[in-house]
Amino acid sequence: MIRRVPEGAPIVNAAQMRAAEEALFATGMSQDTLMERAGAAVAEQVSRLAGGRPVLVLAGPGNNGGDGYVVARLLAARSVPVSVARFGQPKAGAAARMAAQWDGPVCDLIAAQPHPVVVDALLGIGIPRPFDDGIAAKLSAIMAAAALRIAIDLPSGRHADTGDGSGRADVTIALGALKPAHVLGEGGAACGHILLADIAVPVPTDVLTIAAPVLPKWRYDVNKFSRGMIAVVSGAMPGAGWLAGRAALAAGAGYVQLVGTAPAEGAPHALVRRTITRATDLEAVLDDDRIGAVVIGPGLGRDEDAHTLLDIALASPHDLVIDGDALTLLGRSVAERIGADRRRVCLTPHAGEFARMFDSAGDKLTATRAAAQASGATIVHKGPDTVIAYPDGRLIVSTGTNPGLSTAGSGDLLAGIIGARMAAGDGGSDPVAAGVWLHARAANHMDAVFAVDALPDRITQEVNACPTR
Repeated sequence: MIRRVPEGAPIVNAAQMRAAEEALFATGMSQDTLMERAGAAVAEQVSRLAGGRPVLVLAGPGNNGGDGYVVARLLAARSVPVSVARFGQPKAGAAARMAAQWDGPVCDLIAAQPHPVVVDALLGIGIPRPFDDGIAAKLSAIMAAAALRIAIDLPSGRHADTGDGSGRADVTIALGALKPAHVLGEGGAACGHILLADIAVPVPTDVLTIAAPVLPKWRYDVNKFSRGMIAVVSGAMPGAGWLAGRAALAAGAGYVQLVGTAPAEGAPHALVRRTITRATDLEAVLDDDRIGAVVIGPGLGRDEDAHTLLDIALASPHDLVIDGDALTLLGRSVAERIGADRRRVCLTPHAGEFARMFDSAGDKLTATRAAAQASGATIVHKGPDTVIAYPDGRLIVSTGTNPGLSTAGSGDLLAGIIGARMAAGDGGSDPVAAGVWLHARAANHMDAVFAVDALPDRITQEVNACPTR
């Protein structure tokens, strides 16, 4: 299943969300008003998704449960058959006042009967606590019998900041902003499709989900060099290099040359093949100020020639996309060697490569941000939850992508796409995020299993569909 996740949505942790709500309350907004607003937003979605089927709202004792009572009341007003199963008495305050306004059927959770649609309003972003064995078994049975499980903010049992826990939902309706659990690791998968309910709570954040890009508009006098000239440097395995080059062409580059000591047999004719006799000959090839970006790493190898090729690429003045073997060769010395103070550098490690280069302790957002700030490079920390971190602290998260990308060669394509967008010039969205979005979007139009050789044609379609400015 390819999950749906809102584009360009803010992501905050639980403490940040609570602080945003408290700041709103300080302006005179009441907890009751905010709860009504949240319940109305959720009821709108539940009514649409339930399609007239009976709904069971599981209401906890806190504010998430208060939201649940509002949802039940508003669903009943829409003539949706709905009942409430409560887990404990509502706490004094807004939750108790909302519960008092519900005059429909109520039972204790342990006595609840299965329903086709279940709305989980037990815990929300509160710290998960274990249910006793009887309640846990009952909750599991209710969820297993439901055709549709909808969680308010988070499936109960999932930690908002880490995604750890055991709760699951088919649809999760995030209130005000997404939380890390919605996009990271197993927690993200457990949340199912994500909907964002705008409850008008300002949430300042520099962490967003990825959004469709705007690409630079070509000038009237555009030519193959101004569209973006790319040099893809490969080594022992040139096939990976030509995959990167093919993707660069598909993503809009005007001139792509494959440079390496081994001939790129089988590469498309549109790629300019530059076979060099010695690795040191790369220096002369890169002595060309028309080159907009150099992609190095796909198929590079780790032999003596690979070290030489990487050294020369690092010494060049061009923007760099560093992937694959080049990342392993850099290792922990990345910050000293890449020279990101004089050009743009993008690193594209998967989890194993990242761990060889940086401190990977803690959550993925924090670790990737720290790595970007320490290295001065933009980092694309790949995976089912790809995190893009910029040296200024900003983060963009791409998730809900076709798992069919988990195949050899898909990372080579991504490096080529990013290289093309970096070389395309200014005027559009951030080129790295644009590259990640195009790669994921193209894959999401493919079947669950596909050969990466087939992806470039789809990439071209996505590029052509993007707006320009």
